[in-house]
Amino acid sequence: MGTGQRRRSDRGRGRRLLLSLSVVGAAAAIAGLGTYASFTSTTQATQTVASGTVVIALGAPGPANRLNVGASGLVAGDTVQRVADLANTGSQNLSSVTLSTVATASSALDTDATNGLQMVIDACSVAWTEGGTAPAYTYTCTGTTSLVVAATPVIGTGLALSNLGSLTAGVTDHLRITLTLPATAGNTLQGQSSTIQYTFTGTQRAATSQ
Repeated sequence: MGTGQRRRSDRGRGRRLLLSLSVVGAAAAIAGLGTYASFTSTTQATQTVASGTVVIALGAPGPANRLNVGASGLVAGDTVQRVADLANTGSQNLSSVTLSTVATASSALDTDATNGLQMVIDACSVAWTEGGTAPAYTYTCTGTTSLVVAATPVIGTGLALSNLGSLTAGVTDHLRITLTLPATAGNTLQGQSSTIQYTFTGTQRAATSQ
């Protein structure tokens, strides 16, 4: 090979080497764009959120709840008195408490809205004093009485209960439920039998910001 051919060959190899180095340098520059350092800062907070409880409860069967004690042999004009403690045992106040009654065994005693059983509910500021001989209980209040439900037929839905302290969490109301067979009850009400179920429903207080 002549001197001129060697020089041209060397120059070709030089250009190819320079081109290779340029490609490698460009690739390295592109890769470097994603590896630069940056300043960062992090902060945290932890919050516990818990829901409250809405619970309305009747007293245990006994002097604090006589609603499970039946009555028989009623005649026109008779009354049946039973007491029940109604307690707000939840963690939250209530906006209202209602009472619904249904007859799980029905007769004219509950279907005759005029001459059938009539109900009144009142409350005593302290526990009622129980008298009489079971099951013919009588009750007197040594504190202050207030009307909770005015006279109404024994069967009702969503009856609003007034003057309740148990709208406040932790408070108990001492209720007396009086059923009366009106003096106007006629012979068609003889020999009748009904079973009344009482359901108290408490509704939560109005929602607020917490």
